[in-house]
Amino acid sequence: MPTQSHFLAPLLAAAPLVQAHVATAMIALVLAPVILLRRKGGAAHRWLGRLWVLAMAATALSSFCVQDIRLWGAWSPIHLLSVLTLVSLAAGLRAAVRRDIALHRKIMENLAFWALCVTGLFTLLPGRTLNAVLFGDDSWAGFGTMVAVVAALWVAWRANALARAPLR
Repeated sequence: MPTQSHFLAPLLAAAPLVQAHVATAMIALVLAPVILLRRKGGAAHRWLGRLWVLAMAATALSSFCVQDIRLWGAWSPIHLLSVLTLVSLAAGLRAAVRRDIALHRKIMENLAFWALCVTGLFTLLPGRTLNAVLFGDDSWAGFGTMVAVVAALWVAWRANALARAPLR
């Protein structure tokens, strides 16, 4: 049975900026469902939301230091998603400040799904650090499992959105 330090060895061997990137992403990943499932509009929602925005911004910004997939020079599609994340965070905050809660909700829910779940799939591709941490040597089976989980989350998310949509 592997020890905990053996389990985390790929992450512990990664550069400190990669470790910080993973840490902020994990904070955002834990906070997202808490925020989305709690009552909206209260002080707790605002404080948790601020922490989530900070974690998401730190994750997006630190992604520019993670350059192990190089499709265009030092950049990859993940970096395009990081730019989109930063723009979306700003737009979501702006909507909240303007009290356009419907737009704020739409932006933040989309951001939680696309920036955490879909981008998270990129981090779980075989050969990536988190894939090695979570799945060890069985990297393709683990990635396939995660694709199925994200697909199920998307179906549930869309069903919830359709249930909330007004009838025409």
